[in-house]
Amino acid sequence: MNFDDLDLERLRRRSSEKWRRHPAPMLPAWVAEMDYPIAPAVRAALVNALELDDFGYPTLASEREVAEAFAERMRSRYRFGAPAAQTLLLSDVVQGIFMALLALTAPGDGVLIQTPIYPPFLSSVRETGRRLVTSPLLPTGASYAIDFDALRVASENVRVLLLCHPHNPTGRVFTRAELERLAELALERGWFVVSDEIHADLTHPGSEFLPFTSLGPEVAARTITLSSATKTFNIAGLRCAVAHFGGRELQRRVESALPRHVRGGIGILGLHATLAAWQGGQPWLDGVKRTLDENRRWLVSELRTRLPGVRVALPEATYLAWLDLRALELEPSPAEFLRRHAQVALSDGVAFGAGFEGYARLNFATSRPLLGEIVERMARALGSR
Repeated sequence: MNFDDLDLERLRRRSSEKWRRHPAPMLPAWVAEMDYPIAPAVRAALVNALELDDFGYPTLASEREVAEAFAERMRSRYRFGAPAAQTLLLSDVVQGIFMALLALTAPGDGVLIQTPIYPPFLSSVRETGRRLVTSPLLPTGASYAIDFDALRVASENVRVLLLCHPHNPTGRVFTRAELERLAELALERGWFVVSDEIHADLTHPGSEFLPFTSLGPEVAARTITLSSATKTFNIAGLRCAVAHFGGRELQRRVESALPRHVRGGIGILGLHATLAAWQGGQPWLDGVKRTLDENRRWLVSELRTRLPGVRVALPEATYLAWLDLRALELEPSPAEFLRRHAQVALSDGVAFGAGFEGYARLNFATSRPLLGEIVERMARALGSR
């Protein structure tokens, strides 16, 4: 499959948020959706459901199949046993974050987040009435690192750590050493850890993803792992995710606090698509990852060459690049400046936490010609200032 052969006019006919929020001639590079055609295995599963008019209530057996497919993926890809019996199906990862906060904390309890961060992390704390505690990642020039000294100071009276690993928006894949230090601190302070690992399968060459819950039985007993095929296989609208509990007591606590019907149900198409993706989508994913690897390297090189005022680290995972545009002093914000003057839509840094007003996030999961046009428009707009 040629992922560089995308028809812009066909993309504009999509009804998803990425393509509908900003009308032509804007080029959208903001929300985390890929522009690529879906995996043949997923398409076949959905076509089969359409041909059978198979849109009824899903069975518990279908949910168990998905949980078992997740367990097998964890075993085969990450060498970790994640029992299917300790896995619940949810509509999406964000639902899992809310579920964990409601079950494991009380209003006013501290929730620790490392910023910049995927915006729903911030809104989940605010909307549940919990107390937001932030510890910014430390810029290291070429990348970002966990600031453990600041983390120790900030984390007094914290109940839950919301971990994003691989990290959105910086693209970091935390090393074993970093994760072990984080786990040690979590055990010392008595935190529960909710680890959003939805980007794990989009880890690039040169980095190795390690599930946080795999760091040992004590760590697992306090960890909820959230994952989904939706980001990796570009099927977010089909709404299917998993929450894996590292310990049965933790699972019982959450399930008793939020009974099944409060957690909601999964649509049958989401189950079909997720199962097809995890069981038959790897050849497609291998091709996508090669394209994303090439795109991330090309993008970083082009930005550093053509837009020298922009600082960007090479993402270790995801299809998102975190741009530091503070030196350019773009008003009213970099994202708004580029929308107005380049007709390019990026995610505004202000949404990722306090102190990131001069940043923006760029989605590079598109064809090279479209990515080239995005960079060209940005360069023209910045060059004409």
